[in-house]
Amino acid sequence: MKDNTQRVGRRGEEEACEYLRSLGQTILDRNWRSSHLEIDVITSDPEGLHFVEVKSRTAPAMAEPQLNVGPLKQKRIVKAALSYVHKGGGIRPDQEIFFDIVTVVFYNGHPEIEYYPKAFIPIYV
Repeated sequence: MKDNTQRVGRRGEEEACEYLRSLGQTILDRNWRSSHLEIDVITSDPEGLHFVEVKSRTAPAMAEPQLNVGPLKQKRIVKAALSYVHKGGGIRPDQEIFFDIVTVVFYNGHPEIEYYPKAFIPIYV
């Protein structure tokens, strides 16, 4: 079961990256880690730096995948993003930082992608 979940997750991240590239974003990093924290995808575009959480599921999904990015998960993503920035993660002083979500639901092997740019704004750190 875990192997299938990991396979779906990896394929979902591949699909998400292709989608983000099609929007003009440059993939800077994937599965970036700092200690126990992780960011699925980090991209850049003229608007700024995007920290992207990817949620992948196989239909039928029990709940909308983006609902699994609740306050605790958001807080962990923000902490990881701060670590990325403090370690010199290629951010320019004039760049905005965004927290996005991409969901990928596979229906009979075919991906349906939803993109939620600026999905949340951290109000805590």
